[in-house]
Amino acid sequence: MRISRKRRKPKLLIPKYRINQKILATEVRVLDIEGTNLGVMPTAEALAKAEEQELDLVEINPKADPPVAKIIDFTRFKYQKEKEVRKQKIKSHVAELKGIRLSVRIGEGEMKTRQAQAEKFLNRGDKAKIEIILRGRERGKVSIAYEVIKKFITQIEENIPLRYDQEATMQGNKVTAIVVKK
Repeated sequence: MRISRKRRKPKLLIPKYRINQKILATEVRVLDIEGTNLGVMPTAEALAKAEEQELDLVEINPKADPPVAKIIDFTRFKYQKEKEVRKQKIKSHVAELKGIRLSVRIGEGEMKTRQAQAEKFLNRGDKAKIEIILRGRERGKVSIAYEVIKKFITQIEENIPLRYDQEATMQGNKVTAIVVKK
């Protein structure tokens, strides 16, 4: 199994807003800078009020009936929305599936190294896919592979509480299990 190290940067999901003449509705519910409701009025009248104050008319909620528009400075408004999206992105973490490959003949030192690696992945919030590829005569001793995986998982559970996403199962010539931090 080839492990990809490439990180793709997802684009920020900033909603699109209609401003000034791009507002399609004939009537809008207008809010001023402080958020005070000015009532329902024709779009042309609302645009005139916005231009009086040298601000923009921004359609905040197009799905409402009538759509809600606010008289604000659009550049500041857009900056605030982008800032909120960036904050949300920082707080969110998409769990990745990280692979840890063991062997039927794995030694204690290598087992400790893999355990530290798995704990790092799990503490970061990722899932750990533990797998053993059986080669040649190892395929006849599948029970040993299950024991190695069970031993590995119990060693990790001493430090981190785990939950199985997938129990240890045989898939072709591989024995795999997927675990996640509780």
